[in-house]
Amino acid sequence: MSIQYHGSCLCGKVKLTVPFENAHLSACHCQTCRKWNAGPLMALAHNGEINIEGQINITHYNSSQWAERAFCKECGTHLYYHLKGTQHYYIAAWLFDDIKQLEFTTQAFIDKKPSCYDFANHTHNMTEADIWAKAAKNSSES
Repeated sequence: MSIQYHGSCLCGKVKLTVPFENAHLSACHCQTCRKWNAGPLMALAHNGEINIEGQINITHYNSSQWAERAFCKECGTHLYYHLKGTQHYYIAAWLFDDIKQLEFTTQAFIDKKPSCYDFANHTHNMTEADIWAKAAKNSSES
């Protein structure tokens, strides 16, 4: 059973409705995410359709050959990281107003995390090498 989460950017010109079967919070500590967010990207992974109102207010930045990052061009709120050519998104977690409880499950690029902060939660920690190995495996299975 999926739960519809509703969220918006700071100015409200972009609204998202996303059906999650089982939403899990993850953090990415790569340098690009930290520069983009002024800290780790805290996100909910979603593979499927996203209902977006205010699409005209979204700007996409091609951050690599395989991914783009989206933000509201009015207020600058970070919306999602999207794997090009797929329906796989990492949606900024705190856009959603109706999140009641989330399980913090994964930290990506843990070997790139600065030593000045730590999360107390026990999570599955993936290094840069782990991420690239998983990506290579997924692309060979396609």
